[in-house]
Amino acid sequence: MNHPVKIKNALISVYYKDGLEPLVKQLNESGVTFYSTGGTEKFIRDLGFDVIPVEDLTGYPSILGGRVKTLHPKVFGGILSRRELEEDKVQSAQYEIPEIDLVIVDLYPFEETVKAGLPEDEIIEKIDIGGISLIRAAAKNFNDVVIIASKNDYKTLLGILQQNEGTTLLSHRREFAKKAFNTSSHYDTAIFNYFNRQEPLLVFKQSEQNSKALRYGENPHQKGYFYGNLEAMFTQLNGKELSYNNLVDVDAAVALIDEFTEPTFVILKHTNACGAATRPDLLTAWKDALACDPVSAFGGVLICNGEVDVNTAEEISKLFFEVLIAPSFSEEALKILTAKKNRILLKRKEVALPGKLFKTLLNGVIEQDKDATIEGPGLMTPVTGKKPTEEELKDLFFANKLVKHTKSNTIVLAKNGQLIASGVGQTSRVDALKQALEKAASFGFDVKGSVMASDAFFPFPDCVEIAADAGISAVLQPGGSIKDQLSVDMANQKGIAMVVTGVRHFKH
Repeated sequence: MNHPVKIKNALISVYYKDGLEPLVKQLNESGVTFYSTGGTEKFIRDLGFDVIPVEDLTGYPSILGGRVKTLHPKVFGGILSRRELEEDKVQSAQYEIPEIDLVIVDLYPFEETVKAGLPEDEIIEKIDIGGISLIRAAAKNFNDVVIIASKNDYKTLLGILQQNEGTTLLSHRREFAKKAFNTSSHYDTAIFNYFNRQEPLLVFKQSEQNSKALRYGENPHQKGYFYGNLEAMFTQLNGKELSYNNLVDVDAAVALIDEFTEPTFVILKHTNACGAATRPDLLTAWKDALACDPVSAFGGVLICNGEVDVNTAEEISKLFFEVLIAPSFSEEALKILTAKKNRILLKRKEVALPGKLFKTLLNGVIEQDKDATIEGPGLMTPVTGKKPTEEELKDLFFANKLVKHTKSNTIVLAKNGQLIASGVGQTSRVDALKQALEKAASFGFDVKGSVMASDAFFPFPDCVEIAADAGISAVLQPGGSIKDQLSVDMANQKGIAMVVTGVRHFKH
């Protein structure tokens, strides 16, 4: 059942040679015969070991500028021959095909070439043909052949060979085959997605090699994983490991803060902003963001778009929070904030984020473009006799940024660059407004002179009437209802301003 195989012949042809030397030395000590090409052949020879050029095996030189080197029956026959079949043994002997027991091969750096923005002809040349074929062939014949398709597995194989006197077991070979097919499938997905950028085929292909097991999923009884490279986006300066729910909140926080250019602090709870303020400095922004709802802020996720200094850190430290995200922290600030070991501090790096969003749904996946639209004053069309003032337009823009990133149905109330209150995730827009007004009152905010933003149109004039009676002076909505005029008429009747944007921002 273990089916041990002693490695006698190895084909080695790799692009990256770092970490290869100890493995080659171990194979040489075990009496393994090496076959190789190009730079790898020179690498092995420079170590002082004999190596047979693949050209000597096949009788053909590397041709077409290196495009064809290993694509030959004497190579693939040696990899794919089934050792237990007499017919395969006879044919291998007839055509003088050596059995190849180990294939060490990697792939041209296609993804890296694309990321570097090189011309397409250079990108195309980095589509590996021989390497991918060798990987698939060796992985297919894992019953008899070891395939190493990544430098990350050199040490693993080295340890196995040292422990088993140059022999591998079936379980080893099957595990390496699994990893190899992962390598090949990821590579092909990257190539397909490159070609599928223009006039795309409507198929869904994603592959992410980086992964991290989380403590659990949304709840303790659910398993959770993150696929991606968090270290490319954040440097974690303090605290425990990010949980599934932390990551969901961090994602929402990053998306929201990226709407702002002036100094802004946002506090989120369950992906919704419960505090937000834009001010001349972050310390004031923090204080005013916290004032919106200090109860919900407890245990929240905090994010800002400037350096956290010592004074701001002192104020933040008065609150229990889960995560704090900022582009930088002063040394003095870090001393204060790291005093409690479980506080998660993330220093954000500049990383391009995906333009597509997807998630599993029913028995498939849904995908959409990221909502990258935000309507500023220049895209707000007044529809009432009374026009919003410059200050009201600024507040409407502020409120519109928040409403875009809040669960529907939602209403956001704002005044002087500060979130006053919001109604979140309600089944009716009227309920969302009532929730916002009640919340504002509970924290001592006077909504008179504030503005209101809605994520979607008003099907009836009731929200406008309630808002105007509460003292709200300007309203933003996308418009688009067949009964839009009823809401416009109500705004005119109540003497408040209304603008429409033509863009809905549902968020489910």
